[in-house]
Amino acid sequence: MLLAGRVAIITGASKGIGRVMAERFAREGARVVCAARTATLVEETAAAIAAAGGAATSAVGDASTEAGAQAIVDAAIRAYGRLDMLVNNAGDGGPTKPVQDYTIDDWFYTVNSCLTSSYLCVRFAVPRMIAAGGGAIVNIASMAGRRGLMYRVGYCSAKAGQIGMTYALALELGRHNITVNAIAPGAVAGDRIDRVIQGQAEVRGVDPEKMRQSFVERSPLRRMSTADDIAALAAFLCSDQARNISGQCIPVTAGEPA
Repeated sequence: MLLAGRVAIITGASKGIGRVMAERFAREGARVVCAARTATLVEETAAAIAAAGGAATSAVGDASTEAGAQAIVDAAIRAYGRLDMLVNNAGDGGPTKPVQDYTIDDWFYTVNSCLTSSYLCVRFAVPRMIAAGGGAIVNIASMAGRRGLMYRVGYCSAKAGQIGMTYALALELGRHNITVNAIAPGAVAGDRIDRVIQGQAEVRGVDPEKMRQSFVERSPLRRMSTADDIAALAAFLCSDQARNISGQCIPVTAGEPA
């Protein structure tokens, strides 16, 4: 097991990539704190892990607020007494609309959801990791933060911010034996990419199936990535096998050039 005996917080663990990562970390031997805003959903994730023989607890909190982020980290310490790993996966993609229609409320909601939440969780997690003798932080960014995506100005800006934060934190936290990396997925099969495709099709006035095909055709492998692909890389980056990998943004794009 890659992560035996370690404690991990996975934010946004109520569904999608976050839930799959929580389940993967547990299979790799980690004790997992499944964090999200919706109690019923995140409790389902923790219960599913426990039913499969893993160790997990749930933490309910809005990571984009100081109180919520602090509550998530405190839940890990109460449950397991330490913190070794943090995966910042929480975030909402925000609306798909032209910039002239993108309101200030749209902007702050999206940036806070994706970027501020990551900063706050790191802020409260780092002292606990230092106390544990080191750790690993993985930010789930996006290829949208590297190359952009039309009509998603808030999301692209927030994800670019996550990548920049990764580079800065890797330099700052290395002396504490804390690695910091980002994963930049391309299109990942699931409900979120379905919503992205529908939104892009509507704002561009094209058929949704043609838009979906355009996403697939970007990949030389002619397929989307899966949540399992992201989870496997996140677990590796948090393991001893990746102890000398830090300050990196690693694309997962099914071969699409980054």
